[in-house]
Amino acid sequence: MTPEALSAALLAVVSPLVEARRPGSGEALTLADFPVERPKNRDHGDWASNAALKLSKQVGANPREFAAEVADALAAVDGIASVEVAGPGFINIRLDAAAAGALAKTIVEAGTAFGHGRSQEGNTINLEFVSANPTGPMHIGHTRWAALGDAIARLLLASGATLVREFYINDAGAQMDRFGRSVLARMQGEPAPEDGYAGAYIDDLAARVAEAEPGIADLPEDARVAAARDKAYELQLAELQASLEKFNVHFDVFFSERTLHAKSADGGPSLVDEAVDRLRAQGHVFDADGAVWVRTTDFGDDKDRVIRRSNGEYTYFAADAAYYLNKGDRGFAHKIYLLGADHHGYVHRLKALAGAAGDDPEKDIEVLIGQLVSINGARLSKRAGNIIELDDLREWLGTDALRYSLARYPADSPLTLDPEILQKRTNDNPVFYVQYAHARTHNVARNAADSGVARDAFAPELLTHETESALLGALQEFPRLVAFAAELREPHRIARYLEELASLYHRWYDSCRVTPLGDEEVTDVHRTRLWLNDATGQVLRNGLDLLGVSAPERM
Repeated sequence: MTPEALSAALLAVVSPLVEARRPGSGEALTLADFPVERPKNRDHGDWASNAALKLSKQVGANPREFAAEVADALAAVDGIASVEVAGPGFINIRLDAAAAGALAKTIVEAGTAFGHGRSQEGNTINLEFVSANPTGPMHIGHTRWAALGDAIARLLLASGATLVREFYINDAGAQMDRFGRSVLARMQGEPAPEDGYAGAYIDDLAARVAEAEPGIADLPEDARVAAARDKAYELQLAELQASLEKFNVHFDVFFSERTLHAKSADGGPSLVDEAVDRLRAQGHVFDADGAVWVRTTDFGDDKDRVIRRSNGEYTYFAADAAYYLNKGDRGFAHKIYLLGADHHGYVHRLKALAGAAGDDPEKDIEVLIGQLVSINGARLSKRAGNIIELDDLREWLGTDALRYSLARYPADSPLTLDPEILQKRTNDNPVFYVQYAHARTHNVARNAADSGVARDAFAPELLTHETESALLGALQEFPRLVAFAAELREPHRIARYLEELASLYHRWYDSCRVTPLGDEEVTDVHRTRLWLNDATGQVLRNGLDLLGVSAPERM
């Protein structure tokens, strides 16, 4: 019996009791009124509910007496072994072994779909993360945002959302011209400009640009800079994209900032031009001191923002506004931004922008801030000189260790990783511990096949060992945890759950055999335990996939 089925049983038995006391109230109850939780102390049962305690106030009944009535009615439901009232009116529920064990078959038959749900169905989300400047390699900060952003995306998709992963390319502005001048200088054998970019990666780009575009040297000065900039940008962006794919992070959209400033095909206004007009139509734009302003203080910002300077040039805020409006134009009702630790000032600014655009700042936009991460002993990039590169980290520690470790902690907490632990093949290494549990489920299945144990019988009432009860209880939690982690945008809850599940599995492995000893006969106990073994492996695999981490079959 799943938590959802138990909630449905509670709804079915409680509704008539409420209706009898207060006509019309019972019919208004829904499944949302009957959540169940796993007790911290399993001696109190498999599941607990406070529904009777909460509803007793609504119907004017003594809480404990009302809970006793609910308990008596619930005890008659098939699959429930016993129901007890605790404290002022809590209900503790214990399932019979068959009802609890049936979940193992459900999981195996559901396969990769187990854990997926519909809690986010109807939400159309644009999730923007990483958004690195295309003027250099990906660094350690981008690594954390990539792992977290992709894991959040996987959770939301598993929960039924319609979602696009988007990378905003900061390819407009002065930094691109500095980038172009830096590459051109190295092509000409000159040092990079004082305000430009340096490092071996610039030398490499210069050599590749010269090989790909030998005619640049014959162009006028301004044209040489533009040509070097554009080709180097193309090459560097391709490198960023390759780094992300190797890190198992896929983006659906790479959105160029340049497109916001470009005139329309017929020579009409740019998206930035249109954004100013649209915000003015909303009544939140005003003119002062020759400049154009957005009154963002109406929506909690600490000051009003200039969108176009008195010299006619647009500010960065103008591009932000055009980009936000464009997301809505593309059908995204909800926008999530995952930004770095140095972008705290953007939170109020973006929310105020949403309000000025006519959206609800508390509903239609989320700005998540990821804190800094460091890795003991990590060395600065030999190519870039002043950063720790994603590619170097991945080659040093491995994609799985990095992604799991970065997703294992809340985004808003500073993080220091220990490479000695991440490289260990012991239980001290959390990702190894979880992956080893998954590999063990496959080893058990291989040994079972060699011993003639197959899933050709299923008798869930035989799963009576205390380690089986604990393992099944944890497996039942997975779908609800996925929905909860998606709602909170907190992938670390999945990682911690997987570690708990791995621990429970190892204890079960030590206590309950799937393959018979010696000349023992294969029985339905062995066959049913194989279902439980394979169900655990499936959940471990599904959970690791939500974090973008592989599930090896052998280790």
